Parts: sequence; structure tokens; C-alpha cells
Amino acid sequence: MTFRTLRSALEIWTPTGETPEPIVALRAAWPQIVGEEIAKNSRPHELLRNALLVVTRSSAWSQQLAFLSERILSNVRQRTGEPVEKIRFRVGRLMSERAAMPARRSTRVKGVVDHRTPVETAEEALARFRDDVMRAQRAKAAAGWKECLQCGVRIAPAAGRFCAPCSNAWTQGRSEQVARLLFDVPWLGFAGASAMVEGLTQYEYEGIRRKILATWWESLQRIRREGRRRLSTRERLIASSYVLLKSGLDPERIAPAVVRDLLGDELHHLIYGNEN
Repeated sequence: MTFRTLRSALEIWTPTGETPEPIVALRAAWPQIVGEEIAKNSRPHELLRNALLVVTRSSAWSQQLAFLSERILSNVRQRTGEPVEKIRFRVGRLMSERAAMPARRSTRVKGVVDHRTPVETAEEALARFRDDVMRAQRAKAAAGWKECLQCGVRIAPAAGRFCAPCSNAWTQGRSEQVARLLFDVPWLGFAGASAMVEGLTQYEYEGIRRKILATWWESLQRIRREGRRRLSTRERLIASSYVLLKSGLDPERIAPAVVRDLLGDELHHLIYGNEN
């Protein structure tokens, strides 16, 4: 049996299964995103909705980094896939050099030594960062990397039309559009919805349909458990849309027996009992 020290085991260990939190991945990749010199004087602290909070060593660093916000945001979105739209800066205490070592070590390639002279000021570090960004952009362009049609960031040649964050936002927007159609005009079916949502596939439609039906059914069951006598207009619309979407029938072909069969006697009486 071969024994290893704890340190050697940790160095070769790679996580499996769970994906690390975005802020954890961002901290590990921070030197690659902003450069080694800037990483020594700043640290991503927290992701708050669509904003990234960065702690800097001084107000001068905060002011200088603010000028590069757009470039940093582009790199952050590309690395994490999170829809981060703005950066907030706060002056504070950075993690110790010993604690920062793992993140710095992971960004270096074995056998490659950076012979550049260490910078002395924030301005020099930012200028070097700009040069590194431009050099990387030129290298990607020469290698055939294309621009995301939404935000313009460089993406791999084999990627689709959008980068990961823009693709996620685009997919979310399509899902919300289809969900609205299923609520307002559930009798359209896939044929009608695909005519109104460009590029909608049967698989995508069915996935959204199943999620919507599950959500509506849970809402209806909650109404049943509460046993309320008066329902809101939206709750009645949910019941109506559920029946139409679940049955797949035209509104004219929905008989009372179909509604009762899909909702059950208790729910049917609760929602429509006073209308009979």
C-alpha cells in the first residue's frame, strides 16, 4: 500500500460531483482574470444578485479598478456564467499571503517563468493588465475565436452564437415567453407556440409545459388544503389554463365532466361550485 502525505494528496485531488460556488471559483481564477499584480491588491468578496463586491487594499486601487470595470465584468461572466452586471468596491483587509497561495499557485504553469519586472504602482499594474487583455484578445482572434452576438466577448470557435451568460439569459427569456403563452392561450399547443416563438423545439416546449403544469397543480392543491371560499381572478385563470393545457382540447370541447375529472370533485366544487 502506498501512503501519501496530506499535502501531496490535496495537490492531486480534483473535486467531483458538486460544482463549486461561483464566488469560490471566482476567487480561484481571480489572478487569471485581472492579472497577478492586481490580484495581490484586490479580492472578490461576494456575489450579490447581479453585482460583484470586490475588496481592495486602498481607495486608490478601487478608483483605478473602476476604470476597468467593463473588461473585468466580461471576464467574470465568461469564467462563472453568472449574469454579473456591475462591480462594487470596498476598501478592507485582504486575505493573508499564506491563505492566498493556493489560488496563485493554480494559475502558474509548471516550467514557465514570468521574467517581467515587478510593477511598483497601481498605474503600472493596470497598464500591464490592459496589455495582457489586448494580447489575449488578439491571440484568440488569430485562433479563430468569434464574438458573442449579444455582448461581443470572444468565445471558442465551436461554441454557439452566444457566450454562456448571454445564452443562459436568452434561454431564460424564451422560457418566460413560452410560459406566458401557456398561461394566456394554453390551447395553442406546440404548433401555435412555435409559430410565435422562433426556433422553439418540441422537446423544449414539452419541458416547459411539464414544469408549468406541476407549478399550477401545486397552487391548486394549496388552494384545496386552505379551503378558501373566495378565489382571486388569477387563481381561477390558473385553474382554467391548467385544464386546457392538461387536456390539450379546444375550449369549445371542454365539457364539465372533463373539468371535474382533471381537477377532482373537491377542487371542482371549490372553484366552480358557486357558479352552478
